[in-house]
Amino acid sequence: MTASALWQRYQDWLYYHEGLSLYLDVSRMRFDDRFVESMLPKFEQAFVQMKDLEAGEIANPDENRMVGHYWLRDPGLAPNEDLKKDIVETIEAIESFSSDVHSGQIHPPNAEKFTDILSIGIGGSALGPQFVAEALGEEAPLAIHFIDNTDPAGIDRRLEELGDRLNTTLVIVISKSGSTPEPRNGMLEVQNAFKQKGLDFSQHAIAITGRGSELDRLAESQGWLARFPMHDWVGGRTSEMSAVGLVPAALQGIHIQEMLEGAREMDIATRVPNLKSNPAALLALCWYFSGDGKGKKDMVVLPYKDSLLLFSRYLQQLVMESLGKEKDLDGNIVHQGIAVYGNKGSTDQHAYVQQLREGVPNFFLTFIEVLKDRNHSSIEVEPGVTSGDYLSGLLQGTRKALYENDRDSITVTIPEVTPRHVGALIALYDRAVGFYGFLVNVNAYHQPGVEAGKKAAAAVLDLQRKVMEVLQQEKTPIPLQTLAINVGKPDEVESIYKLVRHLAANDRGVKLHGDLSQPGSLTVSAF
Repeated sequence: MTASALWQRYQDWLYYHEGLSLYLDVSRMRFDDRFVESMLPKFEQAFVQMKDLEAGEIANPDENRMVGHYWLRDPGLAPNEDLKKDIVETIEAIESFSSDVHSGQIHPPNAEKFTDILSIGIGGSALGPQFVAEALGEEAPLAIHFIDNTDPAGIDRRLEELGDRLNTTLVIVISKSGSTPEPRNGMLEVQNAFKQKGLDFSQHAIAITGRGSELDRLAESQGWLARFPMHDWVGGRTSEMSAVGLVPAALQGIHIQEMLEGAREMDIATRVPNLKSNPAALLALCWYFSGDGKGKKDMVVLPYKDSLLLFSRYLQQLVMESLGKEKDLDGNIVHQGIAVYGNKGSTDQHAYVQQLREGVPNFFLTFIEVLKDRNHSSIEVEPGVTSGDYLSGLLQGTRKALYENDRDSITVTIPEVTPRHVGALIALYDRAVGFYGFLVNVNAYHQPGVEAGKKAAAAVLDLQRKVMEVLQQEKTPIPLQTLAINVGKPDEVESIYKLVRHLAANDRGVKLHGDLSQPGSLTVSAF
């Protein structure tokens, strides 16, 4: 395509949101008019399905659950007055609590003010708050730290970072049920750290959880500082505009009303039942085109701004957990999904862009561009050129070089990184995922694979308990095969070997005897 034809295509397909000063450029995706025409009936249906979803239609029949994260930024859309009241009152409570923390009205027992936040969560309860903290929390009145795994060494690192400031740390425990292992384990580890220092954990803790959950009951009984609700109609990966994301954001001094307003503005734009006038529909169209509606190509996300580093990681969960499904809504085996990865520009000019340019063409790329370089004037690193000019030039050059080598790309451009624009980006991709799910006929709002993984982990830990019971009854070392038989799992020798190897490595009452390079010859004993 000639330069003039590309320029015309850019103008024909450019989406611009005047209120947000946000651009979406899909001109470097090579779909043609015939493809677009063929997709229009699918989008007509998707627009209706999205409207029904927002009106409160049950999206998860197996859980009898609505999907209402769109109501969080516009409570008037909630299907009944009780839900509307709940959303409004929760936001008011968050703003009041954070204001009292900032002023020192709510403070730790032995200090005038809290200095740090330690947020304990997993999945969407961590990725959203982490992304927003990285993007917007630069001048936060409280520094934020995250425990987002059940890795003991990782937990130790966070506690070591806090050091003597543990006594002025506000702990947020985020878990819908209160029984999810990772946040529960993190909470118990942190409670122990407080106990070791003679501190009253309850006077440093707040809970974000389902009403009446195990965690909710614990926080109430122990007199924690506050409890905020997690609703069953908000999934973890779409929870950033709920208490999950708004509490840590507000405590960092981030203007949560601006985030909500940006998301609300984008939601309005993505309700327009016209493909070319709807930015989320345009994204879904591009995803469908690139992967033939089967996820055949990966989505590479490159934000050209340090503060948006974690956006690709946030989108990884949003897209892959929502769309990665074995079966469609009719029960057919389809193995749907889109793989997402990315880091940031221009770092990746010196990392994997080489492969993107010349290697396997199994991807499409999304550039996130920010027009404003910084909050003050820039020096010239060369005559007439600033470091920001270089960053912009590298983005434009990479986009051009990729297209010339038959690699497609999308570019999302925002004027600057503000709470309003971060809210808009979150809402844009929320809706794009929903549309794509409707296009490929999968339920984007449940995650049976995640639940299967949790059940499998529970089964392994149950096996570990049985192994220890058997070993403690044995007087002498026994072969692994005998141990498996005695546990009642003769076909699980490998699983049992890995369990006892881990226990032995951590001095957990188990010892391995024999040649470690020959696992089948080992014997095991308790000590």
